[in-house]
Amino acid sequence: MKNFHGIPLLFLGLFFACNPDSNGPDPTPPVSEEPTSPTVEEPIGFTPCENGFAGDYPCLGYDLYAHIGLSVFDSKEANDNWGWTDALTGKEYVMVGLDNGTAFVDISTPEKPINLGKLPTATDPSIWRDIKVYRDHAYIVSEAPGHGMQVFDLTRLRDVTEQGQTFTADGHNTSFGSAHNIAINEESGFAYVVGSQLYQAGPIFFDLSDPKNPVKVGGYDGGRYSHDAQVIMYQGPDTDHVGKEIYMGSHSDGGNYFDLVILDVTDKEAPKLIKKISYSNPAYAHQNWISEDHRYIFLGDEVDEINFGGRTRTLVYDVSNLDEPSLHHAYRGTTNAIDHNGYYHEGHYYLANYTGGLRVIDVENIENSEMEEVGFFDTYPKNNNVEFAGVWSIYPYFESGLIAINDINTGFYLVKKSEAN
Repeated sequence: MKNFHGIPLLFLGLFFACNPDSNGPDPTPPVSEEPTSPTVEEPIGFTPCENGFAGDYPCLGYDLYAHIGLSVFDSKEANDNWGWTDALTGKEYVMVGLDNGTAFVDISTPEKPINLGKLPTATDPSIWRDIKVYRDHAYIVSEAPGHGMQVFDLTRLRDVTEQGQTFTADGHNTSFGSAHNIAINEESGFAYVVGSQLYQAGPIFFDLSDPKNPVKVGGYDGGRYSHDAQVIMYQGPDTDHVGKEIYMGSHSDGGNYFDLVILDVTDKEAPKLIKKISYSNPAYAHQNWISEDHRYIFLGDEVDEINFGGRTRTLVYDVSNLDEPSLHHAYRGTTNAIDHNGYYHEGHYYLANYTGGLRVIDVENIENSEMEEVGFFDTYPKNNNVEFAGVWSIYPYFESGLIAINDINTGFYLVKKSEAN
């Protein structure tokens, strides 16, 4: 199904803007080109969370270490982000997804992050850009027409001496046109491009054995449009699948199809469907992430808060039996804000909650259906309304404990749990 960027598309009674080169819808519309707060011309440094605020930002238990506004990146909107730690130097870096490219930020001195430069978009600007990392290389896809997959050798950042450089890609695969998202299984060395023009917008399999030259080796077309995915080498309680490469994807067709799809992709030439999971009050199956013990999958629907009301909903599935998963818990957040990207890490679920900012939820006792919000940092202090503004994505996996936040309207933030907590 073709969509039209900048032209309203009626979707479940709502208007969303989508990209002309996309095979599947994304309900996230372009936001206003005007930021919701003054553009930050210079980075803001450390600001502790005191009495519920870090400067102007509502917070609980998380200090602000830095903020870089969009004007510093010469961009109008931010989107996805991801992180990389240089094993040689120990330095931590953030890849900041932007409407017109990808910026690379050195956060080794977190109070004074360095904007090293930007890799421009391969074709046109787009509000949709996604980034993952494998073997010291960044892989970037976008819904910009004909964008393909950019490959950038992150070790080049070691030698950057001047800020604000313009980078070129080290590789570029254009075999699929545009795509909405990319997942990488670092254990197997395969990338999974989703939401493209191939395989009915299902996952495309790429071998990354030669990191700068991804090779397309297959795909899966039985689940229709895939919006986001995670792929793992399964080591969970289901002994029938231990050691297999398992794909878990959020699939939606914009109309009547909303599923969490689980595949065995061990054999790239013959992927096997394990299970399609449907759920109540679906609107747009957006993103999913599995717990580190491979027992629970956390699923977010991006449009249910709009269509059905109520506080932010996260569905938790018990997948200890991959062939027969069961709904284990339906969590309701503390605001009505729309959920976007969520990631599990060491007993906590870190959620990019649009106007609600970053929300940190304790899920240590999820076995007993317990989830409790224990911290937050709200980069969109204006409100917690049900709208597509504020935090798009977060990255919570740095060993330092730093969390990178990408706010659509105001750019890059770096936060960390307060020492008192």
